[in-house]
Amino acid sequence: MTELEHVVRHTESPAEPGDRAAPGDDRDDRSGLARGRRVVLGVVGGAALMAVGGLLATTLVKSPAQVAAETGPPAQGALTAEVERRVLAQTVVMRGTVAADQSVAVSPQGMRSGEGAGAAVVTKLPLKAGDPVTAGQLIAEVSGRPVFTLHGAQPMYRDLKPGATGDDVTQLQQALRELGHGVGADAKGVFGAGTKAALAARYRAIGYEPLPAVADGGAALKSAREAVRSATWAVEDASAPVGTPAEPGSGKGGATATPSPGTGSGSGSGRELARARQALGEAQAALAAAEAADGPMLPAAETVFLGSLPARVSSLGARAGSPVSGPVLTLSAGELVVEAYLKDDKRQLLRAGMAVVISSEVSGTDARGKVALVATERSAAQPSGEQPQQGQDPKGGGSSAGGGGADLGYRMVVRPDQPLPAGFAGQDVRLTIESAATDGEALVVPVTAVSAGADGRTVVTAVSADGTQRRIEVRTGTSGDGFVAVTPARAGALAAGTRVVIGAAPRQTPGKSG
Repeated sequence: MTELEHVVRHTESPAEPGDRAAPGDDRDDRSGLARGRRVVLGVVGGAALMAVGGLLATTLVKSPAQVAAETGPPAQGALTAEVERRVLAQTVVMRGTVAADQSVAVSPQGMRSGEGAGAAVVTKLPLKAGDPVTAGQLIAEVSGRPVFTLHGAQPMYRDLKPGATGDDVTQLQQALRELGHGVGADAKGVFGAGTKAALAARYRAIGYEPLPAVADGGAALKSAREAVRSATWAVEDASAPVGTPAEPGSGKGGATATPSPGTGSGSGSGRELARARQALGEAQAALAAAEAADGPMLPAAETVFLGSLPARVSSLGARAGSPVSGPVLTLSAGELVVEAYLKDDKRQLLRAGMAVVISSEVSGTDARGKVALVATERSAAQPSGEQPQQGQDPKGGGSSAGGGGADLGYRMVVRPDQPLPAGFAGQDVRLTIESAATDGEALVVPVTAVSAGADGRTVVTAVSADGTQRRIEVRTGTSGDGFVAVTPARAGALAAGTRVVIGAAPRQTPGKSG
């Protein structure tokens, strides 16, 4: 047996249990050879793994040039949308504030409270913010004089005195009747004896005495009555026969009336009687005028006319003891409406009668209404330091922007179809106004589907099921919310459901995902 055969055989034949290598035995040599083989196999395996790893790395790691080539723009394809048949509305969305239809700032300036009166001072405020207000109710007292409400749409702009006439007198008479104070036989719009009695009764009902129209303590009326008495006596003296003694206290100190020298008894007596009767008539006319002018008056500062009742106190601007330097309180009356101010671009789009959706984010509810007013003049905010006069709307709606305040724009009022809940008062709400709409259903496409060709025609590009494209001439109509109504120039050329090109979209490349 050769040495090589001996080594191989020894390697393949395991040692028997309990065998022990004898000194000089070749088993140690065979163990070293096995360990060497295992090392070689480990090195070869590691090299193979490194080779495989390198191959994998080459598939993942790319050069900048390769990355740029693979991320280039893909081929473009058509982006399409379906033609719809529906009603198209153009809408304007803006914000508005819910407020009462009528807002009145009560600023009782020029109160007359009697002799020695100084500056006007608030002496009583019986109401607080949120309190209801009814007709004929006392709402404030200034320098001891009352301020109360009456029902009427026309603001109080002058003092009403006996003998006055006009529509404001008619309004006063109607307001007094509603409170149960009849005006007697007074003609409509004439401040006569019946109106005086009714006004005095209203003042007494709230615990005050009315101010006199003639502030002379009755001197003018007393003088007129004395003049009539004297004229009456003069007529009696002139009517008495010649030689008849005058009654004591009449005529000229009770002297006997005798004819004037050089005149006949008949002619002289006739002239004196005629003159006496003329003087009596004039005195009686003066007395009638004095009696008509005498009586209670209604100062403009003591009354607030409200077009809708009951009202409520919106806010208080003073307290008892403070001087009157502006509105004492503000009253709100009428149903709740929404106010907004428009800039020039929206002013041109909106007009009265347009439908509106009123959305409250606070309550999460919507209400429908209509535009009731779009002002033709710009409104200005109340300048700092100025106060609205009594009976005026403090918001300045409809006034010219030249008044010195900030320019608010054109005032728009939206009136709801049904009364708004009281909780809407003061809220900032969203208004969606339908400024235009198609007359019934129409073919509607996105505005990006419409284009103008080189020949000046307006067209849309329809795409068939096989991808074929064809241009269809159309006429455009109402637009809104990104859509436009179209009518094909040739009837039947375009129908609902047809897909039209609205732009270009990346085309998907096979084997690549978006």
